[in-house]
Amino acid sequence: MSKKLILAEKPSVGKDIAKNLKCTQIGNGYIEGKHYIITWALGHLVTLANPEDYDKKYSSWDLNELPMLPNPLKTVVIKQTAKQFQTIKKQMLRKDVNGIIIATDAGREGELVARWIIEKAKVKKTISRLWISSVTDKAIQEGFRNLKDGRQYEGLANSAKARAAADWYVGINATRALTTKFNAQLSCGRVQTPTLAMVAARENQIKNFQPKTYFMLIAETEKNSFQWMQEKTNQTQTFQEEKIDAILKKCQNQPLKITDVKTIVKKQQSPQLYDLTTLQQEANSRFNWSAKETLSILQRLYEHYKIVTYPRTDSQYLSQDIVPTLKERLEAVKTKETSKAITAIIKNGIYPSKHFVDNQKVTDHHAIIPTEEYVPMVSLSDKERKLYNMIITRFLQVLMPAFVYEETKILAQIGNESFQQTTKQTVQLGWKSLQTKQEEKQKKISFQIGDTIAVQTLKKKSNQTTPPPFFTEGTLLEAMENPTAFIQENDKQIKSILQKAGGIGTVATRADIIEKLFHSFLIEKKGNTIHTTQKGRQLLQLAPKDLTSPALTAAWEQQLTAISKNQKNINEFLEEIQQYTKSIVSEIKKSDATFRHDNITSTKCPSCGKLMLKVNHKKGTMLICQDRECNTRKTISHTTNARCPECKKKMELRGEGDGATFACVCGYREKRNHFIERRNKEKNSKASKQDVSRYLKNQNKEQEPLNNPFADFFNQFKSR
Repeated sequence: MSKKLILAEKPSVGKDIAKNLKCTQIGNGYIEGKHYIITWALGHLVTLANPEDYDKKYSSWDLNELPMLPNPLKTVVIKQTAKQFQTIKKQMLRKDVNGIIIATDAGREGELVARWIIEKAKVKKTISRLWISSVTDKAIQEGFRNLKDGRQYEGLANSAKARAAADWYVGINATRALTTKFNAQLSCGRVQTPTLAMVAARENQIKNFQPKTYFMLIAETEKNSFQWMQEKTNQTQTFQEEKIDAILKKCQNQPLKITDVKTIVKKQQSPQLYDLTTLQQEANSRFNWSAKETLSILQRLYEHYKIVTYPRTDSQYLSQDIVPTLKERLEAVKTKETSKAITAIIKNGIYPSKHFVDNQKVTDHHAIIPTEEYVPMVSLSDKERKLYNMIITRFLQVLMPAFVYEETKILAQIGNESFQQTTKQTVQLGWKSLQTKQEEKQKKISFQIGDTIAVQTLKKKSNQTTPPPFFTEGTLLEAMENPTAFIQENDKQIKSILQKAGGIGTVATRADIIEKLFHSFLIEKKGNTIHTTQKGRQLLQLAPKDLTSPALTAAWEQQLTAISKNQKNINEFLEEIQQYTKSIVSEIKKSDATFRHDNITSTKCPSCGKLMLKVNHKKGTMLICQDRECNTRKTISHTTNARCPECKKKMELRGEGDGATFACVCGYREKRNHFIERRNKEKNSKASKQDVSRYLKNQNKEQEPLNNPFADFFNQFKSR
């Protein structure tokens, strides 16, 4: 009897599929049933070959050997997971297997995972595609009833291959050229370098900002206040102090006369459903989580608990086919806290408005919403519960009535100068009833046209314009999604391309890009805000200008989208990329600039004897060898999860061994051995010294890895 081979991306998904297809015979790296064999990748099992795999001369980094433009690019099996690849290959080549069902993540990178494995295994069998947005039993069963023809996704596969190849050509060559030319670890890429440039541009805006003082005039009556406004422009502020002074003098000791009262009933729809970027932004704003951390928590809610839909989505809308499932999803998230709202939603009926249901605005996946699965909240960790509650709340809000309020605009005059006051009165809370903080109700005061009111005080107020704030991870994600403000060229076409392409990077890769910038010590955190390092600022001066602009990567994404829709040939795109690679390598070679380390210490490297560099990473400070081939590092301090016994903030661990010291910003200090003793006592002697050592060892694992300039590039192929 012939069988189908199903290739999932991760073991957990493979096991869920096996359960639904009643496959129970467990093999080594696969599960078999009467009609199916289910196996799985571990993320990427196959990646693009290293330069030295083409020619041994590329083993040493040599500027004279650049650019490297092997064509075609070869793929290799990743050594660490080669055993699983061989398992998949063996199952795929079985004579009783007459077709393959790709069940990797439904997106560009998921398609690449599967296609590279199939091609590397040299399998020529019919391909079908399982395309689902959640991994619940219901979604899996529905997906298998509606399998797609694999040929429909050839364009998507080519787009993924083109993206990987382009990043290889440009990323490797630019990184090697910069690193060897300037003898420093300088990592460069088509997304990370423009992102770095945006952080630098924001810093320059702040540095060069010149505050201006503006003025307002406030008329205060017994019960409320009115604000002066310019009659022609309706502006309530002016930079002309002498103008405000003249009006103040002219209107002093005069009454205020009501000239118009207009009340309009207004409706405010709920915020839109989350896509990945907006969820990461809000989680950063609320909880100070990094984009990477939010995605990691979300992935667990999706894969392990199966209570949210596909995370890596760029849509904030649902498609029509999801509407019949909404009631069941509501029942799944019903708790003591949400019961009242859900009962009202079901009673009033679910109306799929264009505000959240629009087929035209759903690409590969719809917005992030709860699934039909129920999981008790006590099963979730604190962070999982917080993120899940955010998704539930937003899901309920779009199904609730609009927030309705009355806006009353009162116009008045003092002499011949205009003043105004605007008040709001809530009519219907609607979706706002789920907000933690509700707007305070203003006391309504009635006015009639012609009323004359005594002015108790008429006073001038001044304030200053403020610069834009430094980026946080949340606002940097927003800028990556909409970087048009950072395009120096006054080119509407480039800005249009950026908007159509959805910015730079993708929802699936932006968190990793930000992490790479931290790992390469090109940016650093000060509190919750992001700043360029001296190394990062120098890199922007040394890198080809094209690579620092969002316009380049936006143009690439536009072409990749065209490839995915079979509107552009992949080989034509790669020929253009190769020519571009030649031009940027030539530009770097001709440069007469120099790189200078400004963070050299007096500490010698224990491995090679060269002076070490002091760098800040996300969780502390370390020393690294300035020799790019040595790569020795030594921790100076790092933030731990250990809480200060006085102020409860996280403490830093400074130094090494038993002489190391825990230190808190409040001034508290504690030797490591005292810390161990105290923790043992707090746990009633249940925790041993080994327990605490294990705890500290785990803290060390939390430190950011220090890679050679190109290691991060290959990691994008090895992990999701």
